[in-house]
Amino acid sequence: MHSPASPPTTPPKPEGIKVYLQPRVIGMLFLGFSAGLPLLLVGGTFSAWLRDLGVELAAIGFLSWVGMAHSIKVLWAPLIDRLPVPLLTRLLGRRRSWMLLAQVLIAGGLFGMAVTDPREHLELVAIWAVLVAFGSATQDVAIDAYRVEAEAKHRQAAMAATYVTGYRVAILAAGAGALHIAALGNWSLAYTGMALCMLIGMLTTLCIAEPKVHITPDTLAQEAHLAHFLNQSPHRGWRLSLSTWFFSAFVSPFTEFFSRYGKAALVILLFVATFRISDIFMGTMANPFYLDIGFSKEQIANIAAAFGLAMTLTGAALGGLLVARFGVAPILIMTAFMAPATNLIFAWLAHIGPQPDGLMVAIIADNITGGLAISVFIAYLSSLTNTAYTATQYALFSSVMTLPGQFAAGFTGVLAQSVGWIEFFMLTALTGLPAIVLAFMLLKFAHPDRMKRPGID
Repeated sequence: MHSPASPPTTPPKPEGIKVYLQPRVIGMLFLGFSAGLPLLLVGGTFSAWLRDLGVELAAIGFLSWVGMAHSIKVLWAPLIDRLPVPLLTRLLGRRRSWMLLAQVLIAGGLFGMAVTDPREHLELVAIWAVLVAFGSATQDVAIDAYRVEAEAKHRQAAMAATYVTGYRVAILAAGAGALHIAALGNWSLAYTGMALCMLIGMLTTLCIAEPKVHITPDTLAQEAHLAHFLNQSPHRGWRLSLSTWFFSAFVSPFTEFFSRYGKAALVILLFVATFRISDIFMGTMANPFYLDIGFSKEQIANIAAAFGLAMTLTGAALGGLLVARFGVAPILIMTAFMAPATNLIFAWLAHIGPQPDGLMVAIIADNITGGLAISVFIAYLSSLTNTAYTATQYALFSSVMTLPGQFAAGFTGVLAQSVGWIEFFMLTALTGLPAIVLAFMLLKFAHPDRMKRPGID
């Protein structure tokens, strides 16, 4: 195993709180709002609307599949890296053109849902919802790529913190906000209002500057080598051109990553896959746990949801400051230890029972840790990308980050039922140990603060 060949970079000057005064860091607040808004509008809020109008539960269950667009966005991320949007790319640039197109699709789909009655045209509502979901996933890919390319590595955690803040505010707007509008007026008014809220993202996209990036000589050499290899095939004309484009768009992002990091790429991908497993397990079983040990719905809403949101945002903001001041590596190590430790606090809460003070302690520890982890991990994933393939590589990393934990989380209910809550949280804390070991391996083979991002740093 060897360290990648990229030369180390000079550490940036610490910025502290001033990092949040950078225009692009501020802009991520509004882009985060635009990214978070559609999520519940084709998810929980959408289900509430359909059930409120008397749509059958079976149909509601099938319609929940529209949210799978976010899980498969890596399939069309290469198109966002390579294909221009007619007219818009020439006017706005590569990233902003895709962002604006996606935002227009989301707003149009939400307005289509608003003016369509699910009781009479459920199929048409489903089509509009699919349009919103795919527009939302496409916007996520484009915004992730923009965020990675727009600022240097030491500002990525701050970019993530403001993004997460905007994202969470949007979820409140699309959840509680839409429900209140529907209660005061009707669902058509609620979805029309949400469609108009997408103007926030559109105006932000028009105001921000397109990132300036370049393709490195190593990347150009790799693609030239690939083109030379394809020229040896019997295909000619449009078949050769199509093959060259396909391999450059869909294969090169992955071969470039492995050639840049060598055997260390395996350590990186294993770390990405394991870093958030203990958090995902906790998130899956949190509300059933609170109810089982005796907390009321009001206590869960006030402490775990509302107060917990404030703690998550506090942790995310703190993560942005710490990474800007100390770099990615020490905060990554710290959060790798903190995440499983918070599961042990929930084991303690299960032991003492439904005491509000105990829940407050657990929520403070878990949500601040979660906010810290979000900021530093997004910064770390951003540092792994090559700007020639930002959208594709980041979509790959985000899929690797969530899919193993989400799959394994499906068995957490069986585990909790079999062993009890105290033992459950002690066992899930152990799932954080591989990430700790792998984090120290990164310091040796692919130090997060010493590697150069191709095309940016």
